Amino acid sequence: MFNINDLQDKLKKAIAFYWQTRAAQGKKQKEQGASDQGARSAVTGGAQMDGIIHLLSDIILEAGIPKANIYSNHSLQLPGFFRPTKEWDLLVVKNGQRLLALEAKSQVGPSFGNNFNNRTEEAMGSALDLWTAYREGAFNATIKPWLGYFFMLEDCERSNSLVKVQEPHFKVFPEFGGASYAKRYELFCRKLVRERHYSVSSFILSSKTNGINGEFAEPASDLSFEMFVRSMIGQLTAFGEA
Repeated sequence: MFNINDLQDKLKKAIAFYWQTRAAQGKKQKEQGASDQGARSAVTGGAQMDGIIHLLSDIILEAGIPKANIYSNHSLQLPGFFRPTKEWDLLVVKNGQRLLALEAKSQVGPSFGNNFNNRTEEAMGSALDLWTAYREGAFNATIKPWLGYFFMLEDCERSNSLVKVQEPHFKVFPEFGGASYAKRYELFCRKLVRERHYSVSSFILSSKTNGINGEFAEPASDLSFEMFVRSMIGQLTAFGEA
């Protein structure tokens, strides 16, 4: 059984892996003459979130789910309603039931504005597609699926600076007034859960400077990684024998 007391140390290692992988990818592409792509040069190689995915996969395995039922690098497609399939970052499928699916995403500057809109639209659209497909009987006859959303944001001056909103016709909701991108992401992750689009969400901050040593911050207790893991284990404990 997974030891929750070791969770913080294991998460630190996963976060360190993220920044180390990102730095190595950026260096490699720069050496190959791809540095003109800017910050994108460090993300086109992918794999930065592998540390998080491997950690969650290990937790699922220790919770008693056979390795054959855990999908983290292949067979990640689920049927959608508005599109044929959607590829998730981690799945557990057992005896014809989808026990859980999750997304693990991140954002590093400098284009926080455009990427914030893209990330929020992507997450909301994926949830709508999945729940509509579930309603229409695409999967799971007896178990309500569990859906998780993990997000890590670069902790820097730009992501923590107040952002002015445009209100040419109507006032935005007050919580968005002057909120930084870090605060916007926190609100977004919380609203995803409160509006029942996702079963649970985790939001963490980590900087380029200290993140390479595994350091991170959790600005909201209801969006902690431990809460995320406890919810996931609860789903597997309740339905893992299905």
